[in-house]
Amino acid sequence: MTLLLKDPDAMVDYLVDWGAEYLGDDLIVDSAWTVDPDEAGGVIVAGHHFDANSATANAGGGIPGRIYRLVNQVTTALGRTDTRSVVLRVENR
Repeated sequence: MTLLLKDPDAMVDYLVDWGAEYLGDDLIVDSAWTVDPDEAGGVIVAGHHFDANSATANAGGGIPGRIYRLVNQVTTALGRTDTRSVVLRVENR
């Protein structure tokens, strides 16, 4: 697991590349992002988008010293669903 640092004032894009080793000829048809824990003042997903092979979330906020998981769930054209996470530690930088 890789732990990424994020400043609470920064708005940062985080990308999950599903196509590199996973999808083969399948394509992403839907993508959703959640944050764990979901708390007041915590990390928020301010926007997101996806294409056939990757999903990106634009995240902001967070409480310094806390660890958050950005969780991406995708559905593929073949009806498969899966999730991957990006782990963030919020630190004043």
